[in-house]
Amino acid sequence: MSVAQRERDNPVAAPPQPENSRTPSAIGPYKPLLLGVAGSLGFLLIWQIFSAVGPVSSHYLPPPTVVAAEFVQNLSDPDYWIAVGYTLRSWLIGVVLSTLSALVLGVIIGSSAFLRRATHSTIEFLRPIPAVALIPLAALLYGPVLSAELLIVVYACFWIVLVQVLYGVADVDKVATDTALTLQMNFWQRVRYLIFPTLLPYLMTGVRLAATVALILAIGVELIIGTPGLGLDVALAQINDDAPGMFALIVTAGVLGMLVNWLMGTVERKVLFWHASVRGGARS
Repeated sequence: MSVAQRERDNPVAAPPQPENSRTPSAIGPYKPLLLGVAGSLGFLLIWQIFSAVGPVSSHYLPPPTVVAAEFVQNLSDPDYWIAVGYTLRSWLIGVVLSTLSALVLGVIIGSSAFLRRATHSTIEFLRPIPAVALIPLAALLYGPVLSAELLIVVYACFWIVLVQVLYGVADVDKVATDTALTLQMNFWQRVRYLIFPTLLPYLMTGVRLAATVALILAIGVELIIGTPGLGLDVALAQINDDAPGMFALIVTAGVLGMLVNWLMGTVERKVLFWHASVRGGARS
């Protein structure tokens, strides 16, 4: 029997195809976005139904259609944008001050074994204190002014960035440190060429986390103490029994939070374009 005849009589079965091998869908890259939109629409639908038939009166929980109309109307109000500007001013100043102070102190403390041991217990004692617990102190010291708001924002964000900077300094390669000492590099040269490139990913993580916390605290301080901004407008709307206006301002705070998170994520990717985590994420 020839080889060709044997192959005809006993054909070789094709290897089984994996069950999960599917042709890539055209909507694959947009799936996270579509899921996010679907989740948002589902939440709005539940809100609409709950406002119409729920146990809470629609006077106190207005439907999203009414809140959306109030939100759009606010966009043409100059006072609304002034309040947003006050909040963003406090947010930006607080993030910058906390980042700069934490970066300088973190590098100094992290570069010295003696300072790390001497300050460890103090940092671990002060860091867990909630910043909101200092709001009465800030109100007594400064009153409803920018300084009171910055005291709370800077205090909270400082520890977030400081801890990340300390981790970054501790992650500097020991062999690289010994090499720098062998080359007789001074302190500022070691900071510039060795310490700062190593701690930069940690620093950006700390800044990204601190930026979100700063916005939350800025609005919270405005709400409680009465410094100008979105928080004060929310309090005034609540006092005046303006539920749609209050919810529209709360939605504004949520939109600002999303924008801040997107902005800091973009800045982090731009600054760390050389880092393996960013390059790996870009390839995937």
